[in-house]
Amino acid sequence: MITLASGVGLARRGGIMKLYLAIPLVLLALLVAASGVAAVARGWVLPMNRRHVRGPHLYGWGQLVVAFALCWQAVFGLVISDSDTRLWGTLTGNVILVVGIIVMTVGQLAGGNREGNGTP
Repeated sequence: MITLASGVGLARRGGIMKLYLAIPLVLLALLVAASGVAAVARGWVLPMNRRHVRGPHLYGWGQLVVAFALCWQAVFGLVISDSDTRLWGTLTGNVILVVGIIVMTVGQLAGGNREGNGTP
């Protein structure tokens, strides 16, 4: 176990539990961001979403906003220790997350002239 100079280990301070939460959250954000970049750059959408998405570029921008919000949540929820900053940071992250989901929904409802099966 890693101990600090005071002799208090990371497990006692909650550091290990924060890693268990932060690592999957950041990996999920990276996957969503990669899918968003593919949708914005090439118009490519995951096969399970191709039938529903009519505006792949807008949908991709929504995915990028969601990925940013997930990283924002990880920073303010797990790294920042000041309670007021943490409160406002996570609240802002929630608002950004909802905005990203709304943009993704708009990309599903309204869209451009999508032809074919969505592969480049």
